[in-house]
Amino acid sequence: MKKPKIIHVITMLELGGAQGNTLFTVANLDREKFEVGLIAGPGGIQDEKARKIPNLKLEFVQALVRPIRPLEDLTALIHLFLIFRREKPGIVHTHSSKAGIVGRIAARAAGVPVIIHSIHGFGFNPYQKFFIRWIFIFLEKWIAQFTHILIAVSQNNIEEGLKLGIGKREQYVLIRSGVDIAKIKANAQAADVKSLRKNLNIPDGKKIVLTFGPFKLQKDPISFVEIAAKVKKEIPDVIFLWSGDGDLRPKAEEKIKELNLQDTVKILGWREDVPALLSLCDLFILTSLWEGLPRSGVESLIAGKPVVAFSVDGVPEIVKDGVNGYVLKPGDKEGFAARVIRILKDPELYKKFAQNASKSIDASFDIHGMVRSQEDLYTTLSRK
Repeated sequence: MKKPKIIHVITMLELGGAQGNTLFTVANLDREKFEVGLIAGPGGIQDEKARKIPNLKLEFVQALVRPIRPLEDLTALIHLFLIFRREKPGIVHTHSSKAGIVGRIAARAAGVPVIIHSIHGFGFNPYQKFFIRWIFIFLEKWIAQFTHILIAVSQNNIEEGLKLGIGKREQYVLIRSGVDIAKIKANAQAADVKSLRKNLNIPDGKKIVLTFGPFKLQKDPISFVEIAAKVKKEIPDVIFLWSGDGDLRPKAEEKIKELNLQDTVKILGWREDVPALLSLCDLFILTSLWEGLPRSGVESLIAGKPVVAFSVDGVPEIVKDGVNGYVLKPGDKEGFAARVIRILKDPELYKKFAQNASKSIDASFDIHGMVRSQEDLYTTLSRK
């Protein structure tokens, strides 16, 4: 019997949870059961990684870009339509907001039998202009009518989607954003923390607060810097590290200079040694203004690091206030800094949170289980 052909579509292969999960999925789907393809916009930092995946039909669509650009968006839609007509996939599985919109419309127009979309957090947020947010919600509601399955990474996203009239409950499936639990634990234990500290020029005795991700509005790097300034007043021997890069990095660097934090806040750029950084740090923080379910937070808890974060979307599903860290109302930078200070100053509280952190993440977050769950879904839908 002919194997079902699955084509995944994502806007760009940056370093991020959605991109990491998508690449792991297309690399690890059982080739005895499925033919696998991937389409993305070019220019992502992980493009070369995608090219090295065996038995993967990879295509880049030049016009597939993140910003709203009507002419390029229409061009991308037509290009995707032509690819789907040529390849005749049994299933198209889209990721991210832009690819989710143009990819699903193109799949519908091309007559693809099954259309799936993964919600790694919705493309709209409370910080958008009303009209832009309304357009995104309208499009999601419309496109959900011909989407067979909506995969959510958090229960919060399911409830939010239903509240806004996006799809029906029977369309939603919860499949967590997976991480390699065993590998993270092994790499964290094997990390040469002393050499890394020396490499980063961080003296012994300094408390280290870490985050990682792209410098964009969603991650709110300016609040990260402002919180660092508040913590430094109470704990002079503290270092804040951000592993990542992006459009807002220059503004963050300006804020660092403005607050005279050049020796306190270090921007590391994109790094591949995340488990080692997690071993090095004392505390992980998330200043995100919205999230589906933060993969970085999951990885931090697995490594036994307490987490302080704003209580947005799926964050409270992993960070339990007063148990393995703290969650706070978005925008409460004073309260955020106070919680960071409390954890770093209280060894008993830190020990309790660290012990609870390492027990917080269950097998539902394992990335291998994530792939198996998707395979089961594909098989069931193909048979139908």
